[in-house]
Amino acid sequence: MADVAVHTSITERVAVLTLSHPARRNALNIALSALLAEAVQAAADDPEVGAIVVTGEDPAFCAGGDLAELATAGPAQLKTVYAGFLALADCPLPTIAAVNGAAVGAGLNLALATDLRLAGPRASFDSRFLQLGLHPGGGYTWMAQRVLGPQGAAAMTLFGEAVDAAEAERIGLVHRVVDDVVGAAVEMAGRAAAASRDLTIATKGTMRLTAGMAAQAAAVEVEVRAQAESVRSDEFKSRLEALQARISRSR
Repeated sequence: MADVAVHTSITERVAVLTLSHPARRNALNIALSALLAEAVQAAADDPEVGAIVVTGEDPAFCAGGDLAELATAGPAQLKTVYAGFLALADCPLPTIAAVNGAAVGAGLNLALATDLRLAGPRASFDSRFLQLGLHPGGGYTWMAQRVLGPQGAAAMTLFGEAVDAAEAERIGLVHRVVDDVVGAAVEMAGRAAAASRDLTIATKGTMRLTAGMAAQAAAVEVEVRAQAESVRSDEFKSRLEALQARISRSR
C-alpha cells in the first residue's frame, strides 16, 4: 500500500520509527503493523543502534486498529494486527514512545508496549474498546494494569475515561509532557544508546525478570552474577580508566 509506511531515521545510535498512514491517522492495519514489526527487528539487528523511539506522522500518534479489517478477523488475523506493538514489547533494546497526538485503542497498546512514554502537548489517550463493542486485545489488560494499577486501568478500560497529556502525566501513564516530544525522546534514548549495547540489553532483561519477583533477595542473586560479569568486561575497564584519567587531570 503506497500510503502506508514506517520511516526509519538513525541519529546518534537512536532509531526513530515514524508510522505513516495519513489517510487513517496512522491506524494500525495489517500492512502497517507488519512494516512496524520489520522496522523494529531491523533496528534490533543493527549493531549501530542502541535504542528505539516510535512516533506517528503528525497530527496523530496512532488512531487504533483498522475497524474494517477487525470486522472479519479471527484469532490468527488479529495476531497479525498485534505484530507491530508486540515486536516493540519484545524488543531487547530500550524503547520510547513519543506520543505526539491521539493514541486510541491499538494506538494505546503501541504506547504501552514501550519502556517509557513521553507526551507532546496535543497527546491524548483513549482505550475506546468497550465503546466500539470490542474486547481489548494484544495484552492490553496486562499492560494497562502494570502501568496504571488496577484502579487506573479500570477507569480507562471499563469506565471509558480518556485523558489528555497533563492527566496522563499525573496518573503515571507518561513519564513527562514536553513541547518537542520527538526531540526529547531522541535525547533521552541517546543516553541509553551511549552505554554498552550488550550491557544495556542485559540490564533491560534483568529489569523484566526482577519485576515479577516477590523479594529483594531473589533480585540480588540475579544481579550479583550479571554485575560480576560486567566488572570483568573490557567495556568497564576502559570506562573506568577514562574516568580515573579525568579525575587525575582535574586535581
